[in-house]
Amino acid sequence: MRHISYSEKDTYELGKSMAAEAFPGQIICLDGDLGAGKTVFTKGFAAGLGITETVNSPTFTIVHEHGGGRLPLYHFDVYRIEEPEEMYEIGYEEYFFGEGVCLVEWASLIGDLIPEGAVRVTIKRDPSGPEDCRIIDIT
Repeated sequence: MRHISYSEKDTYELGKSMAAEAFPGQIICLDGDLGAGKTVFTKGFAAGLGITETVNSPTFTIVHEHGGGRLPLYHFDVYRIEEPEEMYEIGYEEYFFGEGVCLVEWASLIGDLIPEGAVRVTIKRDPSGPEDCRIIDIT
Protein backbone atom coordinates (compact mmCIF):
# COMPACT_ATOMS: atom_id res chain seq x y z
CA MET A 1 0.00 0.00 0.00
CA ARG A 2 1.39 3.41 -0.92
CA HIS A 3 0.70 6.66 0.93
CA ILE A 4 1.78 10.15 -0.02
CA SER A 5 2.63 12.38 2.92
CA TYR A 6 2.74 16.11 2.27
CA SER A 7 3.89 17.08 5.77
CA GLU A 8 5.29 15.79 9.04
CA LYS A 9 1.72 15.92 10.34
CA ASP A 10 0.60 13.50 7.58
CA THR A 11 3.41 11.09 8.48
CA TYR A 12 2.57 11.39 12.19
CA GLU A 13 -1.13 10.73 11.50
CA LEU A 14 -0.33 7.65 9.39
CA GLY A 15 1.67 6.21 12.29
CA LYS A 16 -1.14 7.07 14.67
CA SER A 17 -3.75 5.36 12.50
CA MET A 18 -1.61 2.21 12.13
CA ALA A 19 -1.37 1.94 15.92
CA ALA A 20 -5.13 1.40 16.08
CA GLU A 21 -4.57 -2.02 14.47
CA ALA A 22 -1.43 -2.93 16.45
CA PHE A 23 -1.29 -6.20 18.36
CA PRO A 24 1.11 -7.86 20.83
CA GLY A 25 4.20 -9.28 19.15
CA GLN A 26 3.82 -7.14 16.04
CA ILE A 27 7.05 -5.95 14.44
CA ILE A 28 7.12 -2.92 12.19
CA CYS A 29 10.30 -2.35 10.20
CA LEU A 30 11.08 1.25 9.28
CA ASP A 31 13.55 2.07 6.55
CA GLY A 32 14.46 5.31 4.84
CA ASP A 33 17.28 7.82 4.59
CA LEU A 34 18.33 10.04 7.49
CA GLY A 35 15.63 12.62 8.04
CA ALA A 36 13.04 10.76 5.98
CA GLY A 37 10.49 10.67 8.81
CA LYS A 38 10.97 7.34 10.62
CA THR A 39 10.94 8.94 14.06
CA VAL A 40 8.00 11.21 13.17
CA PHE A 41 6.07 8.08 12.15
CA THR A 42 7.06 6.43 15.45
CA LYS A 43 5.89 9.45 17.47
CA GLY A 44 2.51 9.20 15.79
CA PHE A 45 2.39 5.45 16.39
CA ALA A 46 3.14 5.98 20.09
CA ALA A 47 0.38 8.59 20.31
CA GLY A 48 -2.01 6.14 18.64
CA LEU A 49 -1.22 3.62 21.38
CA GLY A 50 -1.99 6.25 24.02
CA ILE A 51 1.63 6.75 25.07
CA THR A 52 2.10 10.29 26.35
CA GLU A 53 5.81 10.31 27.19
CA THR A 54 8.34 11.90 24.83
CA VAL A 55 9.47 9.64 21.99
CA ASN A 56 12.91 10.26 20.48
CA SER A 57 15.17 8.14 18.33
CA PRO A 58 17.16 5.74 20.55
CA THR A 59 20.30 6.06 18.40
CA PHE A 60 22.82 5.58 21.20
CA THR A 61 20.90 3.12 23.37
CA ILE A 62 19.52 0.88 20.58
CA VAL A 63 16.09 0.47 22.24
CA HIS A 64 13.72 2.65 24.24
CA GLU A 65 10.82 1.13 26.12
CA HIS A 66 7.60 3.15 26.26
CA GLY A 67 4.72 2.13 28.47
CA GLY A 68 1.47 3.65 29.62
CA GLY A 69 -0.44 2.93 26.43
CA ARG A 70 -2.73 0.22 25.15
CA LEU A 71 0.41 -1.87 24.44
CA PRO A 72 4.06 -1.38 25.36
CA LEU A 73 6.15 0.09 22.54
CA TYR A 74 9.75 -1.01 21.99
CA HIS A 75 11.43 1.50 19.72
CA PHE A 76 14.69 0.24 18.20
CA ASP A 77 17.24 2.21 16.20
CA VAL A 78 19.78 -0.28 14.87
CA TYR A 79 21.74 2.20 12.74
CA ARG A 80 24.86 1.73 14.88
CA ILE A 81 24.67 -2.08 15.02
CA GLU A 82 27.83 -3.42 13.41
CA GLU A 83 27.05 -7.12 13.74
CA PRO A 84 23.64 -8.77 14.15
CA GLU A 85 25.05 -10.60 17.19
CA GLU A 86 24.85 -7.28 19.08
CA MET A 87 21.07 -7.71 19.01
CA TYR A 88 21.43 -10.94 21.01
CA GLU A 89 23.39 -9.02 23.64
CA ILE A 90 20.47 -6.67 24.24
CA GLY A 91 17.99 -9.55 24.34
CA TYR A 92 16.07 -8.56 21.23
CA GLU A 93 14.08 -11.82 21.24
CA GLU A 94 12.34 -10.86 24.48
CA TYR A 95 11.12 -7.71 22.76
CA PHE A 96 10.32 -9.23 19.36
CA PHE A 97 8.34 -12.11 20.83
CA GLY A 98 6.91 -10.27 23.84
CA GLU A 99 3.64 -8.57 24.65
CA GLY A 100 4.42 -5.22 23.04
CA VAL A 101 4.90 -3.78 19.58
CA CYS A 102 8.40 -3.31 18.14
CA LEU A 103 9.22 -0.50 15.74
CA VAL A 104 12.68 -1.03 14.27
CA GLU A 105 14.37 1.89 12.51
CA TRP A 106 16.98 0.83 9.91
CA ALA A 107 15.56 -2.70 10.03
CA SER A 108 17.26 -3.70 6.78
CA LEU A 109 20.57 -3.70 8.68
CA ILE A 110 19.40 -6.72 10.71
CA GLY A 111 17.25 -8.31 8.01
CA ASP A 112 18.15 -11.89 8.95
CA LEU A 113 16.74 -11.37 12.46
CA ILE A 114 13.38 -9.99 11.36
CA PRO A 115 10.67 -12.67 11.54
CA GLU A 116 8.36 -13.40 8.63
CA GLY A 117 5.15 -11.47 8.84
CA ALA A 118 6.75 -8.22 9.95
CA VAL A 119 5.21 -5.08 8.49
CA ARG A 120 7.66 -3.10 6.36
CA VAL A 121 7.36 0.66 6.11
CA THR A 122 9.69 2.42 3.69
CA ILE A 123 9.76 6.21 3.72
CA LYS A 124 11.38 8.12 0.86
CA ARG A 125 11.53 11.76 -0.05
CA ASP A 126 9.60 12.54 -3.20
CA PRO A 127 12.13 14.41 -5.37
CA SER A 128 9.37 15.75 -7.61
CA GLY A 129 7.25 17.06 -4.73
CA PRO A 130 7.53 19.81 -2.12
CA GLU A 131 10.26 19.69 0.56
CA ASP A 132 8.19 17.71 3.10
CA CYS A 133 6.62 15.33 0.57
CA ARG A 134 7.25 11.65 1.29
CA ILE A 135 6.30 8.40 -0.41
CA ILE A 136 5.48 5.79 2.24
CA ASP A 137 5.18 2.18 1.13
CA ILE A 138 3.70 -0.36 3.54
CA THR A 139 3.99 -4.09 2.84
